[in-house]
Amino acid sequence: MNKERARIILASNSPRRKLLLKQIGLRFEVHPSRVEEKFDPSLSPRLNARRIALEKAMDVARLHRKGIVVGADTIVVLGRKVLGKPKSVSEAKRMLRLLSGRTHIVYTGLALVDAELGKNAVAVEKTAVTFRKLEKKEIVRYVASGAPMDKAGAYGIQDDYGAVFVEKINGCFYNVMGFPLARFFSMLRKFRRQRL
Repeated sequence: MNKERARIILASNSPRRKLLLKQIGLRFEVHPSRVEEKFDPSLSPRLNARRIALEKAMDVARLHRKGIVVGADTIVVLGRKVLGKPKSVSEAKRMLRLLSGRTHIVYTGLALVDAELGKNAVAVEKTAVTFRKLEKKEIVRYVASGAPMDKAGAYGIQDDYGAVFVEKINGCFYNVMGFPLARFFSMLRKFRRQRL
């Protein structure tokens, strides 16, 4: 196998991450990680995103002899409160009420693991997101659509009604989708060069 063209394995079944990799014309396989996204309160959100992304990539890398495994984990933080994927409709509504009219931070950890050589590279992207003031009825309508239930922070910025909640962002837009493309592209290019 040409090392420059080592196959890419995405350790995630996220439709948004798959879409973004396709968007940049990358050929890849999907092998979701079995790692539980468990937040460690003794670590900062940034370190948790980094740790979980690497654990996901390492988990999948152990199952392959060759390839570059890509792991990612996104964490949404409001003040000191971590907002994961909502476990219920009422929790989704509560999260959106908390985010309304305020600025929160989105961290995404990215990890690349060379299954053959055991080498890895890890990074974290940070973006600040400001919501406009939300009306109660639009929160109810959005949650009823089911769209926020599989998303950290209970909203999506890309392809559903959640996009109109965001007043402004400071940082990478794609990071808010859960996969900072520019950071990933730079990491992958450097990682591939180091394999030669």
